Formats: sequence, structure tokens, C-alpha cells
Amino acid sequence: MNSGTTIEERELKELFAQITIPLRERIPPLVKKKKVIVIAGPTAVGKTKHSLVIASQIGGEIVSADSMQVYREMDIGTAKVSREEQDRVPHYLIDVRDLSERFNVMDFYQEAHRLIREIHAKDAVPIIVGGTGFYLHALIYGPPQGPPAAPEVREKLEQEADEKGTSVLFDRLSNADPEYAKTITGGDKHKIVRALEIISLTNKKVSDFSKNPLEEMPYNFRCWFLYMPKEILYPLIEMRCDEMIAAGFIDEVKELEKKGLRKNRNAAQAIGYRQCLEFLDSPKTPEDFETFVASFKRASRRYAKRQFTWFRKEPLFRWLNVESVPLERTTQTIIQDYEQSF
Repeated sequence: MNSGTTIEERELKELFAQITIPLRERIPPLVKKKKVIVIAGPTAVGKTKHSLVIASQIGGEIVSADSMQVYREMDIGTAKVSREEQDRVPHYLIDVRDLSERFNVMDFYQEAHRLIREIHAKDAVPIIVGGTGFYLHALIYGPPQGPPAAPEVREKLEQEADEKGTSVLFDRLSNADPEYAKTITGGDKHKIVRALEIISLTNKKVSDFSKNPLEEMPYNFRCWFLYMPKEILYPLIEMRCDEMIAAGFIDEVKELEKKGLRKNRNAAQAIGYRQCLEFLDSPKTPEDFETFVASFKRASRRYAKRQFTWFRKEPLFRWLNVESVPLERTTQTIIQDYEQSF
């Protein structure tokens, strides 16, 4: 199903013999590096539930790796952890920006590494939790290389993607830098736009820029990708969409629109928020509402599919099927790996 390690119930007894030695053979030794737990996975898979159990048992503190949970009042549509949950376990990079402020992968890299240092200084365990793949990639391997973003170039490319489709830009990137294009998916708008931006600004291919080698990683990242078979996950995603709408998601978007949601391009394009804004622009008939719900669910499923695709290419992530293994066993697997690894 994927290129990572899939862990089923019957394999748990042999877990540490299977995952520790092969991983050490593939990457340089991580001896003496402080450890960081990273928990990723598609939307609705249960990352929050697992991370809270793990944190409460080993003295962990959680750093969110969700590109939208940083924004205040984007609560329902981002499935933000509750105040009660945040009181139980310290959480960071949640509600740290207003909609008028930008937050990008470089901001995340800098803030997350600062927080990891502070959490280690308290003898606590940093647990990075989220599904934003390019944020986690930057956390582990270093920030993106290349020139700083040029807003005017970025905006023009994003507008073209909206008008003509991401596939048109991906075809252009494939012609300009086929080597790099092979490393991403044709639907990854963010990376496609950034790649074309770099090419436009430097007249160099993205693949020409050097990459940070594994031995330069500052920490021993213990990375996990939680997943379920799609036939089980997709209905859960659709149920979550229904629950968000029932919880007042449309009213949340109405209030955020008054506070400048549309002016923040990244937030306005977020899953659910984009579809809801389109609904608010419509006559709001029952048919329009049905279209909104269907498009919200479809976009959420497609996002989960892209998350599967992204993390298949991430060699440090071990895949854990949380549908076939009880919560207690999966959390203990992650905890024991953390405690017994070098």
C-alpha cells in the first residue's frame, strides 16, 4: 500500500526488531541527538486523540503542524483542539496569528525549532502533530532553499492556477524542471507555484539547489504516519464535515469574512473555507447548500488522498494502521519506540 512500514496487530511483537535496525542502516547514526516525536496522518484519522494520550503518559508538550490552526477563530473548520484539551496538555502554534497576518513554512520552521528547544530545556518531550506535509518536511530537513518569496510573482502564478487549473502550471514545471516535477504530485499547488516562482526569479531549476543531507538533522525525529484504509477513513471524513456544519461552521465563516478572511489568500483557500465562501456568494438555495456540502466532502477526501501520496515519499515515517490496532496498543508502540531508541 505504501513505501513505508505498515504495522498490523500481528506484527507488534516484532516491532522494535523490524523498525530500528533497518532505519539505522538507511540513515546516518542519530546518537546523542535529542529525540522529537512526530505524528502525522490524514484528516480525521485521530492524530489529536493519540497525541493527547501519549503526551499525558510521558510528559509531552504538543506543537501543532497545521497551517490553518495558527489563525485565531478558525476553530470549527480546522478541527482545532478544545480549550479543555489545551488545558490538559500544553499546545503551541495554535491561535498565534490574526487573519491579517501571514504565516508560512519559514515561520513554522523557526517557531517550531524554538519551541522544541524550550520544551527540551524543561525536560519535557516535544510532540509535533499535524498533517501539513511540507511543514513537517521543513521541520526535519531544514527550510526551503531558494530566493525569498516575491508576492507579485506568487500572486500572478496563483491567479493563473485558479483560472486555468493547477495542471497547466504542472505541465509548465515538467517542461522546465522534469527532475523536480517527478518528486511532487500534479495537484500540489503550493509546491508547483513555489517551484515556478524560484525558476522565474533565478533562471535556475529547483533541482539545482542543494538539499540538506540527513546527517545534518538536528534531532532524532521519531516519525509516525497514522492511517486507516480509505474505505474506512473516507466515511469518517464525510461524517466530520457534517459535524462541522452542524456545529456552526457556516456562521464561523460569516464572522471570519467580516474580519478579512478573503484578504488572507491561504486561509480563504483552506479546505472547507473556500467551499463555504463560494456558498455564501451563491443565492443560498437548498440546491446551493447541497452543492456546498458535496464539494466540502470531496475536497476533504482529495486532501486526505494527497496526504497519503506525500508521506509515501517521506522515508523517516513509519506507517501505523490505527484501525486494526486498539488505541492503547498504538500509543504504547510510539512511546516504547521513543523510550528504547538511541
